[in-house]
Amino acid sequence: MSTSTDVAKARRARWVEYLVLIVVAVVVAGVVRTFLVQTFYIPSASMEQTLDLDDKVLVNKTAYWFEPPGRGEVVVFAPPVEWSAAPGQNYIKRIIGVAGDHVICCDRNQKITVNGQPLDEDYLYPGDAPSDKTFDVTVGAGRVFVLGDHRSASGDSREHLDAANGTVPEDRLVGRAFVLFWPPSRARTLAVPATFADVPGPR
Repeated sequence: MSTSTDVAKARRARWVEYLVLIVVAVVVAGVVRTFLVQTFYIPSASMEQTLDLDDKVLVNKTAYWFEPPGRGEVVVFAPPVEWSAAPGQNYIKRIIGVAGDHVICCDRNQKITVNGQPLDEDYLYPGDAPSDKTFDVTVGAGRVFVLGDHRSASGDSREHLDAANGTVPEDRLVGRAFVLFWPPSRARTLAVPATFADVPGPR
């Protein structure tokens, strides 16, 4: 027969178990957020219409642990100090060129070329030109050249050509955005556009 003391002990044991489970859940969530996957919201119009203001994405923070960044990928990164961003601010842009790539704007058809291959950028914001600035950049080792999809509303590599040709060190990449999950009506994976498959390696 259980006594009131036994019942009290059982209740305390359950509360201790709940507390342990809560602590474990918080620790696991912290580990996942710190090292594996993190959510980010879109703070500006610079990636429209691929990503709209206040959309939320999942970012794979392990994406570049074992392989280098790739052309066409949407990435979150901590801007170089030369970009004079607010402390702790992260940017989200699309990688146009990787280490060794020769990126030019623009050819006679007003297209950006990478290693001589014109990009058919059907992801650009409607009415936007590929760029309102000309540039001729060879991306340095361990760096990437990034642009927003809404070119007329994006502060990106073009704005910082005087600092390492506007390129971003790979070690500043937080991770690759791979899923748009909010709002649910726009949920989809963020695949690399087909045009990047035709880009040859750097010469």
